Amino acid sequence: MMHLVELRDLGRSFTLGGETVEALRGINLEIKRGEFVALVGASGSGKSTLMNILGCLDAPTAGTYLFAGQDVSALGQDALAELRRRHFGFVFQRYHLLNSLSAVSNVELPAIYNGVSKSRRQARAERLLAQLGLEDRLHHRPMEMSGGQQQRVSIARALMNGGEIILADEPTGSLDSINGAIVLDHLKTLHVEGHTIVMVTHDMGVARHADRIVEIRDGQIVSDRRNVATVTHPSPGLVDLAGEAGFLTSFLRRTSEAARIAFRSIAAHRLRSALTLLGIVVGIMSLAAVIGLGEGGQAIVLDQINRLGANSISIFPGTGWDDRNAGNVDTLTPDDAAALAEQSYINSVSPQAWDTGQLTFESTTVDGLINGVSNAYFDIAQLPLTQGNRFTGGENRALQEAIIDNNIRRTLFGNSRSPIGEILFVKDVPFVIVGAIGELGGSLGQDKRPQVFIPHISMISRISGSQRLPEIVVRINESVGTDVGEKAVIAFLEKRHGTRDFFTYNSDGIRRSIEKTTRTLSMLLGSVGAVTLLVGGIGVMNIMLVTITERTNEIGLRMAVGARTSDIMLQFLIETLAITIMGGCAGVALAFGLSALIHSIGTPIPMVISWHAVSVGCVMAIVVGAVFGFLPAKKAARLKPIDALSRD
Repeated sequence: MMHLVELRDLGRSFTLGGETVEALRGINLEIKRGEFVALVGASGSGKSTLMNILGCLDAPTAGTYLFAGQDVSALGQDALAELRRRHFGFVFQRYHLLNSLSAVSNVELPAIYNGVSKSRRQARAERLLAQLGLEDRLHHRPMEMSGGQQQRVSIARALMNGGEIILADEPTGSLDSINGAIVLDHLKTLHVEGHTIVMVTHDMGVARHADRIVEIRDGQIVSDRRNVATVTHPSPGLVDLAGEAGFLTSFLRRTSEAARIAFRSIAAHRLRSALTLLGIVVGIMSLAAVIGLGEGGQAIVLDQINRLGANSISIFPGTGWDDRNAGNVDTLTPDDAAALAEQSYINSVSPQAWDTGQLTFESTTVDGLINGVSNAYFDIAQLPLTQGNRFTGGENRALQEAIIDNNIRRTLFGNSRSPIGEILFVKDVPFVIVGAIGELGGSLGQDKRPQVFIPHISMISRISGSQRLPEIVVRINESVGTDVGEKAVIAFLEKRHGTRDFFTYNSDGIRRSIEKTTRTLSMLLGSVGAVTLLVGGIGVMNIMLVTITERTNEIGLRMAVGARTSDIMLQFLIETLAITIMGGCAGVALAFGLSALIHSIGTPIPMVISWHAVSVGCVMAIVVGAVFGFLPAKKAARLKPIDALSRD
């Protein structure tokens, strides 16, 4: 018959203060299924170390450990966790119960890592506790129970996944004689039911309850004797709880439980969690706010660019801005503008000529800019009229009508007198004012001098006397696009003139340049918020490292009952993500509040909190949680079960 446990020349040594201490040496031991074995020895004899190796909480430094014929030393961390989860149950001297959980929840713990559904594991936990006489303590926490009751909860937990082999480390050491006797009776009952029991004790009186007594002294077995004839029974196991769910279902159940633990931990340390959240809240709010300010500033600049003419192209005589002979080129004419207006890709066209001179009303004279344009110019340049109408007689007739800007209206007519219908002398030529437009001086790139607009035909015939046009302004259809439209305009005029004696300027280039600049500025501003968020993330990492130090014992217990490395990492990653996501949501909400406040105050640059800013904030919160939670989670997952359990 194959032994359940077989140790061959097993040894365990430690290095303390530069010296090597051999806790175990030359251990040879076989344990059959269903045996009740007591490991007896004085303190420091090595019996607890041997039990920890048997339970795969520790690893030998020499020799071989076979469990059910399998070499344990060849197994990885997750395989060892599965071995503990499916075959071992631990009863510790100090109980190792989680004070934040009820008795039922403590007993359920091993089944969580087996992927067992909530209803099944809860029903089994309640049944086990009832069998141990704790039906009236199901929902009590450990601190609300006596030592004997806590130890019985520990026994129930050991049986949760079947408990094929129960490892009891000084199970009566912290109990009085009455409760100690009760615990021993339960262990003997489990033995009769077929469980293999390995009990560590220094009390020979307690050891005599076992069928077999193995005495250890100075790390070696000095005696191995039968106390009574061993009666073994088939181990009952609980195969129905092991592997009942598929991988995905099991993972989702463990993730759900990890999330529940994370939120319970956050709620248990409200002040610390709030202070940790604060750094994330400030970081996310700063990030969303600066992105919002950047987008608000960009909207203002682009609005001013649009006022220069959306999708507009300006055509000038000559070969370029540096052409000194451009003033002598007379190739652009009103007929060119009329021909361009008939093209399908053109939305509107306006000839443009300008001059400077005196503008006189009654006895007041100002120097201003005189623009000869068509009605289409006001659409191209997006200059809506605030008073009156556009040229009423058609812009191709030399009518003496004028449209003034706000500078002239304010200077010559004041704020109360209407200029409509009044006579304005433009270089001593009378013009009737038919309309007025708003302020020009505040828009990007526009001339701040007083300006008057007259029909371009009137400009040629009554002011300049020249058929030469210094500029034609074209607006391209939205569906075509300025780049394509510009190429079409160039091709059309080259064919019309027989040569390229003109050059073009695409206003969309300003837009692209401004957009690029504002995006760069937004990125720079965003980096400031990112630094704040980085500081908050470092704060979260520090708090989580402190949390791991405080909960090292809990981590060891979870590993002992079968938690995988991924389970431990998942638990602390979820906790970090929960903190950062809550902080991110709070930060975005505050950013919206700040945006509303800035809007109500009426600052020059609005804060535009867009979905882009919100999504960036949320993604950054998740990234910060994952990045800064990884190191603490990895540190927790790399702890050795025995080291974690032994740390107070």
